[in-house]
Amino acid sequence: MRIESYSFGSMTVDGNQYTNDLLVYPDKVSESWRRKRGHSLVPEDLEEVFDFGPDILVVGRGAYGAMTIPDSTRKTIENRGIELRSSKTAEAAEIFNEEVERGNDVVGAFHLTC
Repeated sequence: MRIESYSFGSMTVDGNQYTNDLLVYPDKVSESWRRKRGHSLVPEDLEEVFDFGPDILVVGRGAYGAMTIPDSTRKTIENRGIELRSSKTAEAAEIFNEEVERGNDVVGAFHLTC
């Protein structure tokens, strides 16, 4: 999977445009990713990612970085042996693509708006 573009509220992955938050895996996209607390990422929001078990999780926190990742969530990710990389969504998309190009086992979790 390759992220071709991102702009506020829209992301194009492998030729397909998405307008809802999403999870991007090496071989699929999970559309309409929802979080229990909206702009605060909690471990329950990542159960599908944990089941997949990537080496790296790239989190796009929104165009302006509005989505937060509490310390408890960071610790849960770390305790599962997953490296967390997070930034505003535009930069996170670039990080995701770089990790894919390096051949790393990576999943992206992207908030597309604020």
